[in-house]
Formats: sequence, structure tokens, C-alpha cells
Amino acid sequence: MGNYLDAAIEIAREAGQVLMAHRGVDFELKGDFDLVTAADRASETLIMKRLRERFPDHGIVAEEGGRAEMQSRLRWYVDPLDGTTNFAHGYPQWNVTLALAREGEVITGVIFDPLNRELFAAERGAGARLNGAPIRVSKASSLNDALVSTGFPSRKRHLNVNIHFYYQLAMATHGVRRGGSAALDLAYTACGRLEAFWEFGLNPWDMAAGILLVQEAGGITSGMQGEPIDLHGRYLVADNGLIHEEILSMFRDIFEGRFQHDMPALPAAEWEVRVG
Repeated sequence: MGNYLDAAIEIAREAGQVLMAHRGVDFELKGDFDLVTAADRASETLIMKRLRERFPDHGIVAEEGGRAEMQSRLRWYVDPLDGTTNFAHGYPQWNVTLALAREGEVITGVIFDPLNRELFAAERGAGARLNGAPIRVSKASSLNDALVSTGFPSRKRHLNVNIHFYYQLAMATHGVRRGGSAALDLAYTACGRLEAFWEFGLNPWDMAAGILLVQEAGGITSGMQGEPIDLHGRYLVADNGLIHEEILSMFRDIFEGRFQHDMPALPAAEWEVRVG
């Protein structure tokens, strides 16, 4: 598998240079709220070209439209620019991510953050690394001691059920971060900067590399109700393993409409006093 990881690292670094060269370019809407930039397209074009040159028989699934040889037993999942909205606004949390799956199991994953010069890489059975040094998940053993992260969709946020999970976890932990890049949130969980990450509605290319990183760094990944992780599933949770059962217990309560912490509901006069 080493040649796969070496290739993924080399391609991710080259794509990162493309993204750096495109900083400050204009963006456009690709849906009601989703953004796309020239950087997305240039990075994906480069990655697709390099993968086809090296692995012509592999399938490729890429966010900005690449779908090649989907029936291949070896399939790449590519996000040429994870955190497009951040990138378009100059917010420094974005990356390029590549992962290779064999018959549905991720065996190689790379997440490259060019701005911070951080390259996270993992191979199945060979551990996870940051800039070549081994990484491990954190040792925090309770939600009360945890810093966690999540994300929200670009569209119809007001209808998204995750606000209930966000509030309950915000009250039960040191805090909830919302960085805008699922891949980096997973990488940060793998290296111990976060204890856990969860999100609804991710795509396979958002999470494939990060799932492997967390697993190889000693953490646990699953569905939010404890089911086996599914690249094409509706949601996921990734954590350091020590808080996995506690976080699943809280999620079960929320799914069933039981909340440990009530949402605040202040009268209008109270709001005027607090913000006036």
C-alpha cells in the first residue's frame, strides 16, 4: 500500500500549491448557498489528471463532478477543496483530502492543510501521522473534559436537527467548535486537539480520509446510534474511544426527545436588558 500513500501525499501537496495560488479569487454559487471557486476546479483537474496517470484502472469520486470507473474495486474519494466557503472568504480553515478505498474499506487517507503546512496521513494497519510523526487521540475520559466539534449544512440550516445536538453537547463539554471543514475536524480528533466530532449529511469524500486517521490514531468511528461506520451513511461520530459510550448515550436521549439541558427561552424584555 505504500505506493498508494506516497502518491496521495505527493498529489495532495501539488494540489495544495494550486489552492495557495488561487487565494483571493472570486467565487460563485453552485446551489442555493454552496460556493464553488476557480480553485476547486483547478485543484480537482490536477488531482484527477495525476490519479489517472498513476492508477488508470482505479475509480474516482470527486466533489466537483468527477465520477470515473465507479465499478472498480479500488476507488479514490477526492475533495479538491474542503472548506470552500472558508477559502472564498479568506477564513484560514480549508484543505485538500484524498482517500483510497478497497471494496468499501478505506486503506489510505491524506488531509493536507497548506496554510499551516500540516499533512495528516494514514495507512490501514500502519498508524496515523502528522508531518511524519505518529499521532494519537486524546486521553480525556469524560465529556465534561472534552472539546468537540460539529458542522451544519449550507442550505436550510434552520431546519437542521443538529441544533439540538449542538446545544446539549455545548452544555455538557468544554465547548463545541464549528470550523467549517469536516476533514480537519476529523484530523484534529485523530491528533488529540479535539475529543470528538459528529455531523449529519456528509458526503463520502468529506470523511473517508478522516475516518481512517481517527481509527489508526486509536479512536473510534461509528454512526450516531452506534452502528458500523458507513461512508454513504446519514451521519457519523468520531472520538477518542474513551468517551464513545457516553456520547452515544447522550445521542440516544436526544434522538428520543429527552434533553438533559432545556433550551433558554427569555421574554423580549429580558433580551432588551441583556443586549441594551
